[in-house]
Amino acid sequence: MIKREKKGKLLKGKVIKISSSKTVAILVERSFRHPRYQKVIKRGKKYLVHSEKDVQEGDRVLIRKSRPISKRKHFIIERVIKAK
Repeated sequence: MIKREKKGKLLKGKVIKISSSKTVAILVERSFRHPRYQKVIKRGKKYLVHSEKDVQEGDRVLIRKSRPISKRKHFIIERVIKAK
């Protein structure tokens, strides 16, 4: 029986902080239109991400949900979309 690797949730974000050798903080921004006032609103959320790849602050990356790596790390870097 062959195990297939599940593809988890994919998010695009920007590297805002390099915490340690294998942990980076990613800011994922989303925009949506307010239901009543129709104004476009931006919201952001920070994720701690496991990184085996060499990334710099300001890089755009694609992150994927994975098994829990630590208490707050549940994502890994899939690939670098755009280097700074």
